[in-house]
Amino acid sequence: MGKSGLGEFELIVLLAALRLGDERAHTLAIVDEIVERTARKTTRSAVYVTLQRLEKKGLVTSWLSEPRAERGGKRRRHVTVEAAGQSAVRRARAALESLWQDLEVTAVGGPR
Repeated sequence: MGKSGLGEFELIVLLAALRLGDERAHTLAIVDEIVERTARKTTRSAVYVTLQRLEKKGLVTSWLSEPRAERGGKRRRHVTVEAAGQSAVRRARAALESLWQDLEVTAVGGPR
């Protein structure tokens, strides 16, 4: 979608984080959400790198949770989708809906 827009995977990661919410949105949960909802295989590293890129763009911020006993005292990096990220998601949705409007795609491919 260009330098100012979101790439497909960036949009997918943002949507997964929004669905999970601040308290549940961390890398592994985002991976699980993407796999469950899209049947698209992905890795923690792909999500992690994408979250870093989104944070550099100012679309998300991250924070460390308190240490968790079940994780051997390790903390999780959680993600919050910022207002700019939510706005980017709305713009991407509007652009896609506009492109889909009045478009029928045949099973073989190509517009009718």
